[in-house]
This record gives sequence, C-alpha cells and structure tokens, in this order.
Amino acid sequence: MTHSDQSFPRRTVIKGLGIAAASGALGGSAQAATAQPAEGEIWSSEYWTKKGDIPLWMYRKRVGAPKPGEPARPVVFFVHGSSVTSRVFDLNVPGKGEYSVMNEFARYGFDCWTMDHENYGKSGRTKGNADIASGAEDLKAAVEVIARETGLKKYHFVGESSGALRAGAYAMVAPDRIDRLVFAAFTYKGEGSPTLTKRAEQVDYYRTHNMRKRDRDMIRSIATRDKPGTSDPAAIEVLADVEMQFGDQIPTGTYLDMTANLPVVHPEKVLAPVLLVRGEYDGIATVADLEAFYNLLPNGDRQFIILPGTAHSVALAINRQLFWHVTRAFLTMPTPIAT
Repeated sequence: MTHSDQSFPRRTVIKGLGIAAASGALGGSAQAATAQPAEGEIWSSEYWTKKGDIPLWMYRKRVGAPKPGEPARPVVFFVHGSSVTSRVFDLNVPGKGEYSVMNEFARYGFDCWTMDHENYGKSGRTKGNADIASGAEDLKAAVEVIARETGLKKYHFVGESSGALRAGAYAMVAPDRIDRLVFAAFTYKGEGSPTLTKRAEQVDYYRTHNMRKRDRDMIRSIATRDKPGTSDPAAIEVLADVEMQFGDQIPTGTYLDMTANLPVVHPEKVLAPVLLVRGEYDGIATVADLEAFYNLLPNGDRQFIILPGTAHSVALAINRQLFWHVTRAFLTMPTPIAT
C-alpha cells in the first residue's frame, strides 16, 4: 500500500485531492484526457510513496499548477534505466537547447511523472539488487499517488533501456493501468547483442553482488560505447554531475536480468498498444531481436521505429527531437474506429 511521507507538501496534497475529486465526478471523461499544447510556466513538485517500508521519491512536471475542477491531462510516466536516475529525463544543459523530455512533454500538454527506483537517487537504500521485478513493484506504489492526484486510472509509460523492461514487467501484471507504452532501447531475448555479450562476462559478479561501481567514465560510456558522436559530450558531463551526487554505487539487478534471465517481458502478455523505438546504432538489441518481440504483440495498435543517427541513449541523443516526435505522435494517436 502507498503512504504519503510526512514531508509531502500540504499545498500539493490539498490541490491534488481537489483535482482527484473533480476528476472522479467527471467519470469517464477524465480517463479520455487528450494532450493539448500548453503555454506558461512549468510547475513541478516532489512526492513520496512507499513500497512496504521503502520510501520512493517521485517527481512531477506540467505547465501550470494543478487547479481544482480542471480537466485532467493525460499522464506520461518516464521510467529510468540501470545506470542513472530519473534525472536523465530532466537535464538542463546550458547553451545546448532543451534536454528535458519532461519539459518538452509538459509543453505538449501532458502531466509528466517519474521516480527514482529502489536504491537509486533519493529513494530508499536496501540490501536488494533492484531487479526488474522490484522495479515493477515500485511502479505499483507510484501509480497509487498518481491516481490520487489526477483521478485517472490509466497512464502512458515511456521507459528507456531497463526502464522499458520495468515498464513492460509492470504492464504484464497491471494491464488495467496502462494506456499506451513506449519501449526505447528495449531488449527482448538479447540474442546477438554486443553490449549484453560483453556485459555477460561479469555475470558471476552480478550474481554475488547487489551493487556495482559507477564512475564518470562509466556514465560517459552510455553515450559512446555504440557510436561516438551521437550524443553531445556536454550533455553527458551534466548528467555525470547530477548523477555522482548520489554516489559511486548502483544496483546490479537489471544487469543480472539482462545477462542471465531474458526474456523478462513476454510480448503475448503485453496487451496495450506498444511503440518500440531503437536507435540505429544501439548495441543492446538487434533489429531481429526486436522484430521477434514486435511480431508476438497481441495488440494490432503497434509500431516499430528506428531512429537514424542515434545509438542507445535516445533521451540524450543529438537527434533527441526524433524521439520526442515519434513518441508524441504515438501517444496522441486517435482512437481507432472498430471495423
């Protein structure tokens, strides 16, 4: 069950409850929220939830503070990967243009949320390894807060790398909470993946250790290991700056899952519409691996897009606008007319 932390801003609680009550009164119309481009100042707030006794930090951005009685905006939840926190979705890189995907989607008219998973960022530290299953449990706790604050019952999820695996694992166990899914830098069985082949050399370490070392060079390698030049080094240095404040240890659970336990997301159990996004040079999954997943998805509302000039990190790519474009288009698709 989800609980609010005592440090939760009282003003946010009051406003959120008003919105939830209003949305509940609207019934089905609240669930049919559509994104309309918004202008104005971007508002943000922090939240806390709990998974058992473990505190989990959440963050929200949208244009303008929530107001009681206003129509709900569609929620998009960004799910982070193995080696970084949710800061990857909200970077400020001076002189380099917009890098915050949360800012961008807030301007598109979405209510943007993210969280730090167990053992990441501001969230609680445990002796666990924060594997994919643990991440799905984190998302269960998070959606209780979102439901209370917005009145909505379904949400879009956008996951990158192991964040896509977390979102997929959650979608399998909570299909009634899913609107549309975007899996970026996803991997299915991992067959033929140069990144996972190299990573598997350390599988014994991942089995016996719940944490691994992470330094600036490791963070830099996220953007350089596949195709140097597909990400701006300035952005990666900013990412390293904000990440290293949380220390030089990061969980091994997702690495173990990706080297020893794939597949962890079974396409036949993912019932929602899915967009698969792969960078042209991404080494974590081959086109054939993703095509195999795509072909087994049961929902006919699905797309598979390869982004040119992009590698593993689509959120921080020089061509990140391509990622924004295809994601926005997919999340705002008109409802198909049954035939």
